[in-house]
Amino acid sequence: MAGVQGRVALVTGCGSDGGIGFATARLLRAAGAKVAITSTTHRIFERLTGLGKVEGETFAAIADLTDAAQVDRLVSAAEAALGPLDIVVNNAGMVQTGFDEPSQLVQDITEAQWRRGIDINLTSVFLVTRRVVPGMIERRYGRIVNMSSVTGPLVSNPRGTIYSAAKAGILGMTRAQAIEVAAEGVTVNAIGPGWIATASSPPEEITAGNNAPIGRPGTAEEIGHVAVFLASEEASYLTGQLIVVDGGNTIQEYKGPAEGYY
Repeated sequence: MAGVQGRVALVTGCGSDGGIGFATARLLRAAGAKVAITSTTHRIFERLTGLGKVEGETFAAIADLTDAAQVDRLVSAAEAALGPLDIVVNNAGMVQTGFDEPSQLVQDITEAQWRRGIDINLTSVFLVTRRVVPGMIERRYGRIVNMSSVTGPLVSNPRGTIYSAAKAGILGMTRAQAIEVAAEGVTVNAIGPGWIATASSPPEEITAGNNAPIGRPGTAEEIGHVAVFLASEEASYLTGQLIVVDGGNTIQEYKGPAEGYY
């Protein structure tokens, strides 16, 4: 299997050591890819140290992906350092360091909060994809993996209007973009994580994960392995799909403690 060996990948949202983005970057690197990583703060250079600083093999940069000019500079710099991008994992979103993003009922959401939430979760994916697709089409090869969620496309929670709308929007973009580039050797897919235990997970999310059929939350690495497969050469006939990785949570009707029903 050729996998991702020798391919050049960009993974966004890699600032957290225990997050899905950095886990994916590590797995891509271990599988033989050249990997560029980015986040909005200087901690991305700590992640680069953890990934391994190897000239021509790894690269890190700070970028605000809601800004088209910064996206352009990021992609140009990554390609100058590693070569043309074959793989993009659009993982950035959810929350951003330095910004307070309180969950609110729809009637309490301000226009500024709406725009900010849509920008960091949805517009960022659009801007990165728009920038990289022409090169992929020209080379007739590309793998775009978008980090959506089960929240929005399949289920939701109170005070989740912005996040749900953005993550559902990612799935809609994924499908449309997949059709547009399918004949050009480029695939576009989305991952729908369920309850995943990360450093930012509050106790109630761990409890929810413990009530999934598998009996625990998922790990960042388990999402990363799915991303690596979707980024591989072998996933050539899989496009426009949402791959749900949630320990079976969305297929069960009863979501309370197992002893209450099972």
